[in-house]
Amino acid sequence: MDRIVKEERMYLGTDSRRGFIKTLALGAGALYAAPASSYARIIGANERLSIGVVGVNGRGLQLARVITSLGNADVAYVADVDERALARAVTAVGGAQPAAPKGVRDFRAILDDRTLDAVVIATPDHWHAPATILACSAGKHVYVEKPASHNAREGELMVAAARKYDRLVELGNQRRSWPIVIDAIAEVHGGAIGPVFYSRSTYARARDSIGQGKVAPVPSWLDYDLWQGPAPRVPYRDNVIHYNWHWFWQWGTGEAGNNGVHTIDLSRWGLGVDYPMRVAATGGHYFWDDDAETPDTQALTFEFADGKYILWEGQSANSYGFGGAGVEVSFHGREGTLAITGNGYKVFDRRNRLIREVNAQNGPKAVDRSGKELNLDGVHLDNFFQGIRQDVRLNSSIEEGHKSTLLCHLGNISHRTGRILHCDPTNGRVVNDKEAMAFWERSYAPGWEPVV
Repeated sequence: MDRIVKEERMYLGTDSRRGFIKTLALGAGALYAAPASSYARIIGANERLSIGVVGVNGRGLQLARVITSLGNADVAYVADVDERALARAVTAVGGAQPAAPKGVRDFRAILDDRTLDAVVIATPDHWHAPATILACSAGKHVYVEKPASHNAREGELMVAAARKYDRLVELGNQRRSWPIVIDAIAEVHGGAIGPVFYSRSTYARARDSIGQGKVAPVPSWLDYDLWQGPAPRVPYRDNVIHYNWHWFWQWGTGEAGNNGVHTIDLSRWGLGVDYPMRVAATGGHYFWDDDAETPDTQALTFEFADGKYILWEGQSANSYGFGGAGVEVSFHGREGTLAITGNGYKVFDRRNRLIREVNAQNGPKAVDRSGKELNLDGVHLDNFFQGIRQDVRLNSSIEEGHKSTLLCHLGNISHRTGRILHCDPTNGRVVNDKEAMAFWERSYAPGWEPVV
């Protein structure tokens, strides 16, 4: 831990951490406004990329370990507001690559390092867009975990930032890179089940209650002010951090944004649709009597102008989904059905007779460009890295990631307003409904408004 503190001071200079954060918070969007070209460097095809991983308590540490396994990138920095998670990540990642990463609490301290190629963001949802925009403005490419944003307006700003600063931004909806899933979508697009008009998906999990929390002192290991970051300040409560923030609108997007985005994205990809014309939500918080604000049982429906339709069902209180699968997406066409479950799929005719099944045993493997077999997270990160190195097309660019995340936001807006939304099919914005559009964006802590 002493080494982490020393290295943090090295990057923060002689100012106190408190003073540094205060300075950054004043006009955070403009601080790293130098043009991307001033940070650009030529990356050779065989040069190892330098990566910073932000948010390493859970998912970020998993991704950092995957990065070290790829053999073509080094984790130069890990950043986290939890000093315990930071120490664990420095040790874990350092044991898997030639040199230990530098640990910092505030990820903004790493953005001036011109040797840093990209930032991987695995923070809570409310940090995704502000961190992405800051990183892009500093000339860094970005891999950001799902959902892309905390609200719809932030997604629009992320797309604008990627374009303005000419940065690659990839969403962590890794199924877009799984070879078997790619083949499944190709079958849908190729007419294996005839013209497709409907996609249905599910996410089901039996989650425990988060209980009734209370205001409590901030733990000594946590920089709670920085954890809140862009979000308006509220007192620390003892049942929010680290995971339960998902179920509060202040920081999270509910199960729709947390896990629904994966299969909603596949539905949208398979149907070949972008923005809906009508969105409806049903459901509520039924199971536990606790502090959670977001639904634990929910159905979202999306209708598109070209006669196509998506249904997503989310259950956070019961792990039995459609057909018994916890995670599944199916496509229904005039000649049959194709159902994706995990890393495999089945094709049925219109009478529900199985035509063929593809799975990890008989389907294509996840490999890099040299043929090395990768795990299913690795193949998506490798796509991101190849995009940086060789201009390979991203499998889930922020433009596509925003469209899928937007469906989740629209479903949540329909839930919170209690009515059907009518949308502009060219951009997804709600029409003739000021109350609904009030949820399109959020308020921010003073000085934290994202600026592109």
